[in-house]
Amino acid sequence: MTVNQERPRDVAGIFKQRSAGLLLHPTSLPGPLLSGDIGHNAYRFIEFLNGIGIKVWQMLPLGPTHDDRSPYQCLSAHAANPELISLDWLVDRQWLEIASIDLPLDDKSYRSACLLQAKANFYQQKDEKWFSQLATFKKEHVAWLEDYALYIALKKQYRGVAWFAWPEKLAHRDMVTMNESAAQLSDEIEQVIFEQFIFFTQWHELHEYAARHDVKLFGDMPIFVAHDSADVWASRQNFLVDENGVMPFVAGVPPDAFSETGQRWGNPLYDWAYMSADGFAWWKRRFTTQLSLFDLLRIDHFRGLEACWMIPADEDTAMNGHWQQTPGNELLAVLFESFPYLPLVAEDLGVITDEVIALKNSYSLPGMKVLQFAFDGNNNNPHLPHHQLSNDLVYTGTHDNDTTLGWASDENNYNRTFFEQYADCGDTSVEEKVHVMLRMAMASPSCIAVIPMQDLLMLGSEARMNVPGTVGDNWQWRFEWSQLKPEMVDSIKHYIESNQR
Repeated sequence: MTVNQERPRDVAGIFKQRSAGLLLHPTSLPGPLLSGDIGHNAYRFIEFLNGIGIKVWQMLPLGPTHDDRSPYQCLSAHAANPELISLDWLVDRQWLEIASIDLPLDDKSYRSACLLQAKANFYQQKDEKWFSQLATFKKEHVAWLEDYALYIALKKQYRGVAWFAWPEKLAHRDMVTMNESAAQLSDEIEQVIFEQFIFFTQWHELHEYAARHDVKLFGDMPIFVAHDSADVWASRQNFLVDENGVMPFVAGVPPDAFSETGQRWGNPLYDWAYMSADGFAWWKRRFTTQLSLFDLLRIDHFRGLEACWMIPADEDTAMNGHWQQTPGNELLAVLFESFPYLPLVAEDLGVITDEVIALKNSYSLPGMKVLQFAFDGNNNNPHLPHHQLSNDLVYTGTHDNDTTLGWASDENNYNRTFFEQYADCGDTSVEEKVHVMLRMAMASPSCIAVIPMQDLLMLGSEARMNVPGTVGDNWQWRFEWSQLKPEMVDSIKHYIESNQR
């Protein structure tokens, strides 16, 4: 799909002016179902952002997730999570009759039942205008859509098991066997394609609405993809896996502030030699999709473009790995040559070397500063406000951090004396410490100051989105409109206005 150039987007300019952003994944929006979506509450959220002067809505990756719901281990680098589809939008087009769905709203099958009915009604109505739009969508996304749809249909047929545990001919993509399966699963495949068509259609409408309200959509691109994904199954030549899907090494990071044993993510690593010889075609296709959805993009784990942490696959932790250089400079050069706008933000947190900084700076990429990392008592800490630059994005915390109220409540997280001296706030309440952090972020020289929604709502650790290195209760937090306190909203609006954001 070509990047839409019809509507001018002042993308590069967003890094040259002071603005404020709010971090909230669409799954965290309010609503009656198990997950937030891009329906009415997403539009209301954009109106809320516009009303208080926030010009950037940052979110996590939009891809379809595994059962752990992590948006950083998606089933596809291109496809969107069908759980984000607005059912109200389908009702408005008379493709869905909610009253006929005999399932409780909190049933995991509820949304699937609604989407099945919507597809049936879509085809029964035989609207040539919509059929033409669907045909165009299929053509524009042919590079990934058919493989993804077959992958999902097969995954359902085999009750969710990973592709490398499928029958050998399917795992090895024997064309005769795949064609037979595609014929047998044609209804399921068309359902997947329909859902992707609906999501992309809804998203582009939401994107246009955001633009009319002076709000930029800020996406997130995980540097790696999941082992069990349509990408690895369909184009494994791009990855360090053998024909059976076996990985000699997996991705992760060494021990750091988040984990004493490091993080063993388990993703396959790229075959950079193949990608380089191929002109980084896989990456160009991926960026084409993402740039059609967002006004700016964060590259998660940017340091992996300079060197990646290779962990032997048989290791249980990330401790015994090694750094392997990667051709990030070559990749970025190709990408910047291929796209007229490449509004990238480098997630440069963790173990950052001079070489990573040089790579980032050679393309003038904004980096990230996180205030929760700043107050360890070290005057040279790069996250301290006086070390931040206009080409940085500053955060009170990220989706991987505790909420700022939770962080301030535990003095093991920071040097209290240093913090109080630096902030000139004396012995104050944890709530006031949150306000101090918010004011610091807004007063920073950084071009964009981003606040997690939990911090605007003044919520504690119970509202944390993710605890790195753990599996279980992550990625489930949601807010309610009733949690918005007028005094907090007024404070944020004042901080934005007084700091000329």
